[in-house]
Amino acid sequence: MAIDFTLAPEHEEIRARVRAFVQETVIPAVKPFEDSEEKVLTREEYLRTIFDLRRRARQEGLWLPHMPKEWGGMGLGHVELAMVQAEAAKTRLGPWVLNCAAPDEGNMHTLLHWGTDEQKERYLRPLLDGVKMSCFAMTEPEVAGSDPTLIRTSAVKDGDEWVINGHKWFISNARRASFAILIAKTEFDLPEGARGANTAFLVDLPADGWNDVREIETMHGSTGHSEIVITDLRLPDSAVLGGRGNGHRLGQYRLGPARLAHCMRWISQAETALDMMVGRALDRFSHGSLLADKQGVQWMIADSAMELYQCKLMVLHAASKIDKGEDFRTEVSMAKHFVANSLNRIVDRAIQVHGALGYSTDTPLAHMFQHARWARFADGADEIHQMRIAERTIEAYRATGSTRSATGGLPL
Repeated sequence: MAIDFTLAPEHEEIRARVRAFVQETVIPAVKPFEDSEEKVLTREEYLRTIFDLRRRARQEGLWLPHMPKEWGGMGLGHVELAMVQAEAAKTRLGPWVLNCAAPDEGNMHTLLHWGTDEQKERYLRPLLDGVKMSCFAMTEPEVAGSDPTLIRTSAVKDGDEWVINGHKWFISNARRASFAILIAKTEFDLPEGARGANTAFLVDLPADGWNDVREIETMHGSTGHSEIVITDLRLPDSAVLGGRGNGHRLGQYRLGPARLAHCMRWISQAETALDMMVGRALDRFSHGSLLADKQGVQWMIADSAMELYQCKLMVLHAASKIDKGEDFRTEVSMAKHFVANSLNRIVDRAIQVHGALGYSTDTPLAHMFQHARWARFADGADEIHQMRIAERTIEAYRATGSTRSATGGLPL
């Protein structure tokens, strides 16, 4: 089996254009607002600036890299998308400017695959055009977020309508969303843990019965993760997305590639941290030599370089399996777990090499570390992925007497 991640010339050209656009246009444009000491731009000027960046991205053909060409996208496969996401994520706003940021990215894939023609025109088209934003409402405070079969939010049929009651939280982008994809339990005669009990609904926002209680403060501040109380929310039957009882399948379909897209962006952050670590080591003189000449620092650099190499290979291989239509669940779980943890370790080492400067907010490392901690439970906690990886490894051995298929199915 040939494994070749060399990009075609046209894709190398796209990567170069994305890199140039992000480095030469996006980063300089938003720097005055993000400067911690003096924010030169007002909020209104900032909004005008970032929406103008979106317009320019579209003009330059760098819009919707993850979507098919017939829907206005760049038509890239997941391997090619990896290099676009990695370049875009060199700045926090990069993926959003190219309109390939979470949660809209995953919702676009979901609507394209599960939506009716009418739903695609009403909900998907505005997302693609960048005139609306969305959210995905699944997680609840009363039950484990990693087990959606336990969802308590209920949807009960009342004539031609559904009446929905429940409680959601950490719903990213909810306050900016024009609509939500809401997961609720509709089948009450199935045993607990059944995967056919939930249904997905499309909810136009704002809506009577959808109560945005608060933005939850996190380690990195209040950044758009809402707590929602749903009280007697009424929806027509046409609001069902993907068919009754398919909410679990829809959610898993959405989360698989979305997990890998997160990894693509995390690799970019890890690479930035490693660059900063090496730059600091070559600049800082202490006890008779540069930090770069000291073995302890060299080990941190070496460990980070090896981990980043592994991250890239894992993501590229998982992406190639998605592009080939193969079962990618184990590889994506492995990549999600490994990349999230590597990001935490690499940023932590970069802070260590920078000393007190790294702990301060004079560099981006402190904020990067706060965000990195989130990666270990976003889209599935470490332990859930480890459990699934172990289950599939055991299944492979039981079926074939070998664990080979559970370790990438590679030719060695």
